[in-house]
Amino acid sequence: MSTLLEIAQELTDLDEAATDHLLRLTASWSLLADLSFSDMVLLVPERDSGSDFLVLAQVRPNNRSTMVADDLLGTRQSFSEWSSARHSFESARLVVGDVAIEGVVGRIPTWCIPVRFNDRVIAVLVRLQGQLRGPASLYEQVYLSIFERLCTMVSEATFPFREDSVAGPGMPRVGDGIILINGLGQIEFTTPNATNALHRLGLYASSEGRTFEAMGFPIRVVDRALEYGIPVIEEIEGPKDVAITFHCVPLFNHGLVTGVLILVRDISDVRQLNRVVLNKEAAVREVHHRVKNNLQTISSLLRLQGRRSEQEETRIALQEAERRVRSIAVVHEVLSREPGEEVDFDEIITSVVTLVEDTWLALHPMEIVVNGSFGTLPTDLATPLALALTELLTNAAEHAFVSFGVDEVDRVGVVTLNLSIDEGQAIAVIRDNGRGLTPGFSLEAATSLGLSIVRDLVRAQLRGTIAMTSVDLEQGGGTQVRVSVPTRVDR
Repeated sequence: MSTLLEIAQELTDLDEAATDHLLRLTASWSLLADLSFSDMVLLVPERDSGSDFLVLAQVRPNNRSTMVADDLLGTRQSFSEWSSARHSFESARLVVGDVAIEGVVGRIPTWCIPVRFNDRVIAVLVRLQGQLRGPASLYEQVYLSIFERLCTMVSEATFPFREDSVAGPGMPRVGDGIILINGLGQIEFTTPNATNALHRLGLYASSEGRTFEAMGFPIRVVDRALEYGIPVIEEIEGPKDVAITFHCVPLFNHGLVTGVLILVRDISDVRQLNRVVLNKEAAVREVHHRVKNNLQTISSLLRLQGRRSEQEETRIALQEAERRVRSIAVVHEVLSREPGEEVDFDEIITSVVTLVEDTWLALHPMEIVVNGSFGTLPTDLATPLALALTELLTNAAEHAFVSFGVDEVDRVGVVTLNLSIDEGQAIAVIRDNGRGLTPGFSLEAATSLGLSIVRDLVRAQLRGTIAMTSVDLEQGGGTQVRVSVPTRVDR
């Protein structure tokens, strides 16, 4: 067991809702560690011992060296050694104390904050306090005061927020820049990085004691956080492709919003990179679209040439070539919509089945049934696999039902395609209810160009296996082809 969820389920009395609350807390508690310049651990009483805590999570500060080098996650810590944490858990109050941890010289000062949820204490958040370098600076004093306010919110169950998509994973770190807003919407404090971000947005005037609206730059999310008490995020664009995000974290005291902590991040470089990626994706999409169009043009030329041919053998060969080109075009059509290293192969299969049915439905009543799914597959696997399956489905549609007798004129041919993924292998089983294989048939000695193409594609290019067998009449008769290829091949 190595995760908070696993430990909580196996060794504590926490229910699903309480565990979810702690998961949201640990998703955003890097903010607490940075503001307090301290390591933090999350303790919950073990269910069976009655005398031990379990360490459900541990976080280290990003702006100060760690006090505890060892990983405490999942370890048992006795009530006697962590007496301050036990007192905090039982009294539901913040308790200041100290603790001895193996491998650390001396006793570490601690703040033990009760974590409340649904009117009960479910855990203790322990700050393992590191030593400040000399007297606390103005910035350190402000950071610590904000930390104390957030500790109060933890003990009052107003932090973490339910809106974890806004105030959870992906939150900016304190070092990116913070702005502290009071209950009137006035700016009380800004870090140098936050000030630089405001300058990039064109705000050069002194901001202390003023609101953003008074500075001629209203930010709606600040007003929303103050008025509704919910965390909100807004991306503001400035001149010359500047983009700044404002993560607004409302600060509560006894249920009332007393201010807002704004975490500022300059994402201009990220947005520029996104634009480059989008441009590249658009270019790749356009390439696939043009390849598809070119293949369709080739397909049309082959079809026209086949119609003009007077020799039946030549006409059939051109028709088969035209069908193979179209099956490759199907893959590029899907890639033209969703370019990338993987492709939705189920969408390709749908198009392939439609292609085969449209080609051979007039020859004999038939139906192709698809069961299962391949999901997404690498693009370098999709094209040869689609071509191979097209050939196999076509072979079944073309040859399996040609010998139906007069008394079977109303019999519908059925081709079943079963798809599955098993231990890194993409497995396709094509089964028909037709005449079966001719006596003495061998795939190794197949004279059909289509089967030769499939055999070489599967074995040489896809590094897979293929087998063709007749099905016993007791099992319905017909032919079964089993293709198995690895979903990842080292080229």
